[in-house]
Amino acid sequence: MPPIEDHPLRYQLANELHARPFPAMVSPSTVVYLAVKQPREAAHRDRSLDLRHLMALLDRHGAVHPQPGATHHSAQLGRHTLKWEQHTEFVSYTLYCDGVAERAFDPADFDVFPADWLAEAPGQRVTSLMIRILPRPKDSKIKAQLSECFVPESLAVAQVLDDSAVVAGDFRIDPAGHMRFALFANESTGTQRIGRIVQRLCEVETYRAMSMLGFSRARELSPIIGSLDTQLSEMMAEMTSDTIPADQTLTRLLSVSAQLEAMAAQSAFRFGATGAYEALVNQRIKLLREERHAGYQTFSEFMLRRYEPAMRTVKSTEKRVATLANRARRGGELLRTRVDVERSAHNQALLASMDRRADLALRLQHTVEGLSVVAISYYAVSLAGYLFYPLAAALGLSKGMMISMLTLPVVGLVWLGLRRVKRKLH
Repeated sequence: MPPIEDHPLRYQLANELHARPFPAMVSPSTVVYLAVKQPREAAHRDRSLDLRHLMALLDRHGAVHPQPGATHHSAQLGRHTLKWEQHTEFVSYTLYCDGVAERAFDPADFDVFPADWLAEAPGQRVTSLMIRILPRPKDSKIKAQLSECFVPESLAVAQVLDDSAVVAGDFRIDPAGHMRFALFANESTGTQRIGRIVQRLCEVETYRAMSMLGFSRARELSPIIGSLDTQLSEMMAEMTSDTIPADQTLTRLLSVSAQLEAMAAQSAFRFGATGAYEALVNQRIKLLREERHAGYQTFSEFMLRRYEPAMRTVKSTEKRVATLANRARRGGELLRTRVDVERSAHNQALLASMDRRADLALRLQHTVEGLSVVAISYYAVSLAGYLFYPLAAALGLSKGMMISMLTLPVVGLVWLGLRRVKRKLH
């Protein structure tokens, strides 16, 4: 092939497809699993803390450190094999070893995680589980072992991957604080297939636990949503009854709308993540290709009865918040329109009042102008009288006759002068 420049990420992205292979596990063996999540802003956490915590565990066994910025790592810790993965909101630790303890689901198996190391974890435990892998016995012996280790009323059992194995779990936390799963593998089932089944079980439980965080959030919001719904309904009634001024109702409505928008923004990520985790749970169960075993409920049936209602509650709460926000937004638009109409009517009345006042002022101005002509003419006639008194004596006219002869011309000149001045000003 002629030389051609490769994209700088070509090999990195191709290798990413093979970066997280399924672990190979034998039967019998023991698996312990831990998922840790920071309580707040887990998606934006400082991921270097996760790496430092991992390296603290590796250093206790002299194991090789991961590459800087790694999101997955495998190492040998004594007789245990570690698989570490960093996810969007949590990190997971899977440790497995050959053989099983005499005591089923012995809490001592979890001591592979040192107590002081667990206490320094940068987050909180989302879930932890123990998986006991055994050769598949007869169905009657499987039933006897399950009755000893699990709660019958919530026990789910299924034959998976074309009857390659039987898996069981009751999704209850035992006295030691762990979930329990049992896997009975056929003699012909390969180590890679056992590893895939274990991986699916860990993912089902982890994503189930993460999605239930959205259910917890929905329950917290439920009373708040109910209160805001009541307030919104009352304000809608006030809008139709005209008992309270529209501007006061609008102020309250905007406050409720702001609370709903803030609630929707704060819950958007959690509800969105819950939907994604729910899809992953259902997908992982589907990939197990489960079949009914000895009349027990399957994992999908268990999820349908116990898990699906919680997810429907989350979706209902998310939809309810969005519906209330839209109602408040529409109500605000209607009230703003109403307030604008009322203000327009008020402004029209104010303009009409201003027109009347302007008309009165104009009339008053005309009256004042008339009075001004009279006043100015009075003083002008008096001055003209003093000016023409000598002439009146020479002509033989009386003082009164002279004043009467000057009055009309003076008034006319004053009126013309004021009119000319007014014309220039306008």
